[in-house]
Amino acid sequence: MIHFSLNAVSAIYTFELARFGRTILTSLATPVITTSLYFIVFGSAIGSQMKEIDGIPYGAFIVPGLIMLSMFTESIFNASFGIYMPKFTGTIYELLSAPVSALETVVAYVGAAATKSMILGLIIFATAHLFVALPVAHPVAMIGFMMLIAITFCLFGFILGVWAQSFEQLQVIPLLVVTPMTFLGGAFYSIAMLPEPWRTITLFNPVVYLISGFRWTFFGKGDVAIEWSLGFIAAMLVICIAIIGWMFSTGYRLKK
Repeated sequence: MIHFSLNAVSAIYTFELARFGRTILTSLATPVITTSLYFIVFGSAIGSQMKEIDGIPYGAFIVPGLIMLSMFTESIFNASFGIYMPKFTGTIYELLSAPVSALETVVAYVGAAATKSMILGLIIFATAHLFVALPVAHPVAMIGFMMLIAITFCLFGFILGVWAQSFEQLQVIPLLVVTPMTFLGGAFYSIAMLPEPWRTITLFNPVVYLISGFRWTFFGKGDVAIEWSLGFIAAMLVICIAIIGWMFSTGYRLKK
């Protein structure tokens, strides 16, 4: 029988959100300023030369990519930092010895990180309306896709936080892998614009499927079929859950 206590989850979840609350002004201002700068640079400078992509105004076209770019990195950072700090300070042993199951621990830490990422994504979405008219063809699917992305990348961030043995290692994957893959994954352009063989090569970038799926929820069209996007995010979710299960069952970098 799986042990699950809402009190235990609530305690960890509340503690993690309290840390977010202490820096809420910076946390809210940063995405607004960053989004505004992206619109000034990409929306105005590039958008003045590139009016539409696939019938979509360029300013609106880049919004899903902007949201995903921020949510990818924020999800990974929040979740990895949340579990790494107890390891760094040594309080992880108190957590492991407490009557808190692995499921409760993951739900609490990942839930708190995903909540922060969802707030960030919605702030960027609201900010974008200040610059462009932004239709949403499938609003329920948009929120659902945001939740899936936030949870999946927070799980990935949790794995990274357990694996990392220094603050430098926490930075490596988000900065040197995820961010470049996002820029090369169609965040600010359609991969249909690329010549061969680059178009085919780009399809091996997993971020393409995530951005394309999210863009579909806005405009009803994407670079790849929505089924491929949902299939990929589901596969990534299952793999992350399996890896975390293995980490707790073996105590990998948790108990030693």
